[in-house]
Amino acid sequence: MIRRILLLLSLCLPVLALAQEVLEPEKAYRLSARALDARTIEVSYRIEDGYYLYRDKFQFAAEPGTVKLGAAQMPPGKLKHDDFFGEVETYRKSLAIKLPVEAPAEVGEVKLTVTSQGCADIGVCYPPTAQTVSVKLAGLSTPAAGASTGDSGSGAGTPPPAAGDESSELAHLLKSASFWLVLTTFFGAGLLLALTPCVFPMIPILSGIIVGHGHRITRTHALVLSAAYVLGMAVTYAAAGVAAGLSGTLLSNALQNPWVLGTFAAVFVVLSLSMFGFYELQVPTLIQSRLTSTANKQSGGSLLGVLVMGAVSAIIVGPCVAAPLAGALLYIAQTGDAVLGGTALFVMALGMGVPLIVVGVSARTLLPKAGPWMEAVKKFFGVMLLAVAIYIVSPVVPAVAAMLAWSALLIFSAMYLHALDPLPPTAHGWHRFWKGVGVVALLTGGALLIGALAGSRDPLQPLAVLRGGEAAAQTQHVRFERVRSVAELDARLKSADRPVMLDFYADWCVSCKEMERFTFAEAKVKAKLDNMLLLQADVTANTPEDKELLKRFSLFGPPGIIFFDRGGAELAGLRVVGYMPAERFVQVLDRALAPAAVAIR
Repeated sequence: MIRRILLLLSLCLPVLALAQEVLEPEKAYRLSARALDARTIEVSYRIEDGYYLYRDKFQFAAEPGTVKLGAAQMPPGKLKHDDFFGEVETYRKSLAIKLPVEAPAEVGEVKLTVTSQGCADIGVCYPPTAQTVSVKLAGLSTPAAGASTGDSGSGAGTPPPAAGDESSELAHLLKSASFWLVLTTFFGAGLLLALTPCVFPMIPILSGIIVGHGHRITRTHALVLSAAYVLGMAVTYAAAGVAAGLSGTLLSNALQNPWVLGTFAAVFVVLSLSMFGFYELQVPTLIQSRLTSTANKQSGGSLLGVLVMGAVSAIIVGPCVAAPLAGALLYIAQTGDAVLGGTALFVMALGMGVPLIVVGVSARTLLPKAGPWMEAVKKFFGVMLLAVAIYIVSPVVPAVAAMLAWSALLIFSAMYLHALDPLPPTAHGWHRFWKGVGVVALLTGGALLIGALAGSRDPLQPLAVLRGGEAAAQTQHVRFERVRSVAELDARLKSADRPVMLDFYADWCVSCKEMERFTFAEAKVKAKLDNMLLLQADVTANTPEDKELLKRFSLFGPPGIIFFDRGGAELAGLRVVGYMPAERFVQVLDRALAPAAVAIR
């Protein structure tokens, strides 16, 4: 009898273990839904690893009965040979279905029942399973989750970005488009991002590295160094982006502090001074003696350093969030698909790096031969590296200190260009040209110095403070009311009697300052902003309260602008992520101020 019991237990144990391994259908296939607009519902599934859903087994029903559903728009699945159904299309990891809906005006919420069927890779298949979710039709809604079988998921929590803004559209592209279309789109976005101020400081860094190798560098070697720099930048973007998408915060935000930025600025100063001939940076003699050849010393000894410099530049020099970056991070955060999201970010960074490679290889043409010309080129890039150092620390030092640093750089550069030295009568055209550049640099540096000492803190208009009166008043920025926490924001939204604009800002965010100077300061924009309550969340310090505010709106960093109606509800499809010129921003404000603007309820 004992032997029979043991035999029976041995047969049952694998079955019991299998039962423990298989998830309940509501946990294997997590359902959520939201209204994209008044006529479309997006049904989404997050499918656990090792599970799949059949494409042809979906059924949809809605309550109340007055609601009519159209034909579901389902993406193509992947073909699979199934032992039960033959050749079938299946979905894995994630699924987004667009469902047309017609509902009377008085219906504000739809109870949607979705029936699906799927299997686990270990051979267990589920019967058709119905899950129920409630969807609000008044604009975009927070994703709700839940099932008729008792799933405990709910719609509470962080609302998704409003559909219609560029970042959410890119996130949707990652979900629905083909792999190669995604890569092509993000590569093109990277090319466009290469034209933004966040990438400009990388140009003198890479050019300085190329020029620092001297006239001996070949075009091929310049190409290899440029590619290594861009590869380091791309890998860092992808890795930091995946980490940000999974954690909800950008690594670069935490590194934007005086100690970190000061350290890296000092590195650029050290590199710059070597170009002025104060010393020569090279591998220590003991190590050089062990290298087998000069070629090995140049390539093996420099590629790793260039790779690291590219990685550092990506985090320190370019921390601003643009729409393509936000879209990829949003996709990673929503789906957990770090592979596709990270690949998109990697390809985007390669697109950003194409102009850098062109510049790096072109820098070789500036070095035709050794001599005075070569020394002049090296000094030029030394000045550019000093400019990068000032640029890096400007956000975290007092404005007067930054203005004085720019002033000193321009005045000393003017001295090297012989701005005050008389030219001989036989001077060539280029000598006269560079003397003119030196005079302009001297005058600009003097204006910055005078303006800083007179109390100006605007490097682009250093002497505006001397004009006083009406002219000074015209240079004032748009005034925002600061909010420092989610509770403070909610309280302010409740008391608002007009549409609200919430601006996420940081001192180290270049695109934020672009918006202040070139967009908010435009007369047409100012006129429309006068009709709104202007709130600003300054996330420079990246405190827990700052992170909570960003997480509230699924943002990963500034710049980001959110619009609300008079009742404090977010307006659908009006988010602005990254820099936007005044002409386009006026159109966004017109939609935000329109009486018919749809809000998230």
